[in-house]
Amino acid sequence: MKKKIFAVALALLTFIMVILAASTQSSQSLSHENINEIYVFGDSLSDTGNIFKATNGVYPPSPPYFQGRYSNGPVWVEHLSSKLGLNQTKNMNFALGGATTVSSSLNGIPGTLAQVNSYTKSLPQVNPNALYILWAGANDYLFGATNTNSAIANISNAVESLLTAGVNTILVANLPDLGKIPATYNTANASNLSFITNQHNLELSKSIDSLQKKLGFHKNIIQLDTNHLYREAISYPAKFGFTNVTSSCLSNITSCKNPDQFLFWDGIHPTTAAHRILADAALKAIINLPRL
Repeated sequence: MKKKIFAVALALLTFIMVILAASTQSSQSLSHENINEIYVFGDSLSDTGNIFKATNGVYPPSPPYFQGRYSNGPVWVEHLSSKLGLNQTKNMNFALGGATTVSSSLNGIPGTLAQVNSYTKSLPQVNPNALYILWAGANDYLFGATNTNSAIANISNAVESLLTAGVNTILVANLPDLGKIPATYNTANASNLSFITNQHNLELSKSIDSLQKKLGFHKNIIQLDTNHLYREAISYPAKFGFTNVTSSCLSNITSCKNPDQFLFWDGIHPTTAAHRILADAALKAIINLPRL
């Protein structure tokens, strides 16, 4: 019964968000330099409170988590939105904590491909002047996937679905090393997770390059290399203002006193300070886009 109620709540939340998205569509022709909305699909790394709302504020617990985010403050897509001068009404976020990449639901949570399919099937048209963001795949491997085939196919299908529906600019992020996060670092599976992360990122890049050639260079597919950012932060923490890049700030429900000096908020998710760095990298990746 609880699973059914949770699934109904998520379905209702998605429906409301799609209707809101439709109501904010702009008919004005804008260049990519004047992005007027952001649409986000993915998992807890980009969730701005959707699971929190679906569980009536139960999870993630707030405090210590920040207003339903899986961090101690706003997540990277919110920081990016602010840097682009967009207010919160221009952010349509479909990301769900715990989501994999699947086209259906797992544990009652729609996968990223399912999020995209729900969006494209529910709207008469997409917003060609918006920035679309997709970051997913980590949960596939953390939940036990041992090869990249399904995740890459799902992400590729989601990206192609959005682009063929009329999206002009989409940002796709790769994965940080899943074997070097606090939750896995000292486990027997760490090396396997590092290996599959590398495979995922290689195959994802190939897939995106293939889509770019297939759909034409009038479509902007931006690849955000989060893996490189995490590696840099772990190798040169002082460069980013970090003093701890191996353990989490949050221990049970007790937070450290200096979270901005930590790369990781909990065993999996970055602090809001790290999210700001991701947002800066994303902004840098889009500011020099060619005019469509």
